[in-house]
Amino acid sequence: QVQLVESGGGLVQPGGSLRLSCAASGFTFSNYDMSWYRQAPEKERELAARIFSIDSNTNYVDSVKGRFTISRDNAKNTVYLQMNSLKPEDTAVYYCNARHKYGFGYNYWGQGTQVTVSS
Repeated sequence: QVQLVESGGGLVQPGGSLRLSCAASGFTFSNYDMSWYRQAPEKERELAARIFSIDSNTNYVDSVKGRFTISRDNAKNTVYLQMNSLKPEDTAVYYCNARHKYGFGYNYWGQGTQVTVSS
């Protein structure tokens, strides 16, 4: 049974930091590109950050570059998102996503974790 379980969300003041974690099970984690998506109220879901399985290269949406860092620990089957210098516009539900490195139609989602940036 495939599971992606996010944790680490919460309420933080502007300028603060949070670290999200996503624990994966039920599939071969090292064969999957891992991503964090986010969806703000009344907005479409967008890709925030991705880390590739083959070489651990990373991609970020422009609005988080220099503030967010995605990383993975294949030994722990976990992907992380370190978020620094948080802004109110980072407020969203953050979703963990796993996509097989070759596609094959294998694409999994977590249940999401709420991040709220507010004073």
